[in-house]
Amino acid sequence: MRPTIISLLPVPLLLVAAARAEALTPVAAFGDNPGALAMYEHVPADLPAGRPLVVVLHGCTQTAAAMETAGWSALADELGFAVVYPEQSTANNPARCFNWAGEYGDPTNLVRGQGENRSILSMIDHALAAHGGDPSRVYITGFSAGGAFAAVMLATWPDRLAAGAILAGVPYRCATTLPDALSCQALDQHPELQRAPSDWAALVTAASGGHVGPWPRVAIWHGTTDGTVDPVAADELVEQWTAVHGLTAAPTPGTVGEVTVARWGTTIERWTVPGMGHAVPLGAGDPAGGCAGVGAYFEDRGVCSTRRIAAFFGLTPGSGDGDGDGTGDGDGDGDGTGDGDGTGDGDGDGTGGCAAAAPTSPLVLLGLLTLLARRRRAARRG
Repeated sequence: MRPTIISLLPVPLLLVAAARAEALTPVAAFGDNPGALAMYEHVPADLPAGRPLVVVLHGCTQTAAAMETAGWSALADELGFAVVYPEQSTANNPARCFNWAGEYGDPTNLVRGQGENRSILSMIDHALAAHGGDPSRVYITGFSAGGAFAAVMLATWPDRLAAGAILAGVPYRCATTLPDALSCQALDQHPELQRAPSDWAALVTAASGGHVGPWPRVAIWHGTTDGTVDPVAADELVEQWTAVHGLTAAPTPGTVGEVTVARWGTTIERWTVPGMGHAVPLGAGDPAGGCAGVGAYFEDRGVCSTRRIAAFFGLTPGSGDGDGDGTGDGDGDGDGTGDGDGTGDGDGDGTGGCAAAAPTSPLVLLGLLTLLARRRRAARRG
């Protein structure tokens, strides 16, 4: 159960999210659904066959519609790809968190082909069949608990996902119990949960069903002042996935305004956003192409993470997922050329904006969620 990636959405924003839900199409029957998740999708009109698919996972207290603020649906209309939005239910988790650390001590959701990861794969298969998508170009991104579960999907289904992006998430199997989930979100205070890169990588390879490669490429995003998931989690994610890929060389550094990026070729990216809390970074003035929105867990930081991630996936003009150097020309257009991801090292302004606060104490909500979990278990026994 996901205990603490939390900040309750204010009521007006919930109403906005509910209104946005009309823009997403619910899919009632999509195949095997042992995780009891809901499926929503956005498919551009007249989308041709052979186009990519992006899966977008929301955070705790959010819904599928809330993640439209990140701009994935609008970008799908612009660039031509389908988007699947899985949605958690309060029956599975009282705070609508994807169960990245298992559920009530049961790690089923972390095992390939079971629980919530099986449900999301069913959504992928349904969308590919219904819209004639390209199975070799399936990508996943998620924020907070969704970012942590994106890591679960990348570890358990590396043969089905070409790349992924983890925003304010944690490494795969950082925790499998409720107490450890809380500690995993504060890794700076719990060095006993930090691992050697080879040990992190072993957890992924053991989860993959015998997969030997190629492995998904991974982009990791985190704010330096995240008080919900400590930024050390991003360090551990980098260690996990560079070790999976066998990368030992130092990364190539870059900047976009005040935001720093470290790149291991086109395989791994680590974006560090100074002064940002627990949020998805947006930026109307991003030289690579802007995005803007208002909502809890979204901050204007001068860089559009959605478009930058789309470039990393190879979805934007001039980008690609091949073996190029992916460094771009550094002039701020962010598109680059050739076979790399071409994200560039633009000159975004890096200014802050509509920061979404997290007013509710994590410990208070953790106690509430623990109480609800106990009541659920008691109801099941009854």
